[in-house]
Amino acid sequence: MTISFPNGFTWGTATAAHQVEGGNWNNDWWEFEHTAGTGTTEPSGDACESFTRYPEDIAMLAGLGFGAYRFSLEWSRIEPEENEWSSAALDHYRRMITTCRDHGLLPVVTFHHFTNPRWVAADGGWANSAVVDRFARFCERAVVHLGDEIGMACTINEPNIVSLMGYLIGAFPPGQRDMAAYEQVNENLKAAHRKGYDAIKAGPGNFPVGSCVAMGDWWIPAGAEDALARTQHMHETQHLEVAAGDDFIGVQAYSRTRLDERGMPLGPEEGVETLDMGYEYWPQSLEVALRHAAAVTGSPIYVTENGIGTTDDAQRVRFVTDALEGVGRCLDDGIDVRGYFYWSLMDNFEWALGYMPRFGLIAVDRETQARSPKPSAHWLGEIARNNKLG
Repeated sequence: MTISFPNGFTWGTATAAHQVEGGNWNNDWWEFEHTAGTGTTEPSGDACESFTRYPEDIAMLAGLGFGAYRFSLEWSRIEPEENEWSSAALDHYRRMITTCRDHGLLPVVTFHHFTNPRWVAADGGWANSAVVDRFARFCERAVVHLGDEIGMACTINEPNIVSLMGYLIGAFPPGQRDMAAYEQVNENLKAAHRKGYDAIKAGPGNFPVGSCVAMGDWWIPAGAEDALARTQHMHETQHLEVAAGDDFIGVQAYSRTRLDERGMPLGPEEGVETLDMGYEYWPQSLEVALRHAAAVTGSPIYVTENGIGTTDDAQRVRFVTDALEGVGRCLDDGIDVRGYFYWSLMDNFEWALGYMPRFGLIAVDRETQARSPKPSAHWLGEIARNNKLG
């Protein structure tokens, strides 16, 4: 299948501060990694040392042919204690943005990607409604320092994963399994998106702002469609609804979710290829997610994350090819998809699973931190350079 993407289509890769920077000891994830019984396989430690090596990483990304870099701000560096602000940290992120600009890359800044300062976590984290104004204040302060050079902004990365994994499944901080807390956290996350969005839009600069929602393909036995609608709304659609009318919606899709007739999760289907993280190889989930996001929000769409954790680079190329063909079908049907960001730029810290999953286009030697682009990096970079698949 040959696909020519629209003029101006954005091609990029993404990272998150805690997964690549290293040394983020002042946030709740660092504490979680070092707490016995959380199930985290290993601590993040130095990660990819990208806090200091970001010029090398950005130059490598640009040299491969991409046009954008999505990265996140580490709230715990910028506001290490409540109402104590680090100009040095803000200057650091401004240098990152400037470096992107110097290399011809669009800087796409995510204001929250899973991590909270320890002082926020100690006061209830996302379960305490005070976090809504705290996050909005952080957005307001950061955008004053950075906004004139930002190219795009995402308020909260995957709010539905923050609530699901942290307050219902217990695999992310604070490790709770409490339906009432989960529901309250979702309300706070939605309110924080709205206030954060307004704070960023009110600051300097003129750039699109949106949210990034974890999505996928959903399967349920015939006749259980009502259970599917309820479950999908709880985990996904409510966060799309609150973002409707924003400058864009970010879609992040990796696989599908299989449900039984009650709406409870099932494991992979027998005979379907599975990946290192335990879920199905299901690249068609991206097309399904794009169509649902378009129907709910009516907003322009960016694929802000899509990728595969694998040690088989040929499988990575196959997965992304299939996913991009789904993007092409959406474009043919008039869905306003404006960009694709592969997750991730480099092999990094994959939260509770540590460094086992290999999502990167660039391999990172865990001993030396040496970066080595994989064949898939050159392949996808060439697609980005030509704005064409096939």
